[in-house]
Amino acid sequence: MGREWEAMDLSSNVVVATEANFQEIIADEKPVLVDFWAAWCMPCRMVSPILDEIAQERPDSVTVAKLNVDENPTLASRYGVMSIPTIVRFQKGQEVARVVGAMPKAELVRRLGL
Repeated sequence: MGREWEAMDLSSNVVVATEANFQEIIADEKPVLVDFWAAWCMPCRMVSPILDEIAQERPDSVTVAKLNVDENPTLASRYGVMSIPTIVRFQKGQEVARVVGAMPKAELVRRLGL
């Protein structure tokens, strides 16, 4: 299956998740971290560089995707996202871990089981 989704920019391993590509992204063979975020959310801005680092450090072992909840409210609702940032780890399409709120990188990695 070819990937129809692309990285946010050429220097990034982070992909933009939308209604159109979400199921394909989370069905990937390797673990997928989905960051449910919004532009106005200050804690989201704190977590974003941490997720970018994880994507850069582990490109072969994890996919990092960012889903803007303002642009994709149906997906946020479907996955029960009540607060942001919410980072969900998917394994072959199934949710296996969830973290809500900003935290240091080491704690985020530990709680997501990376």
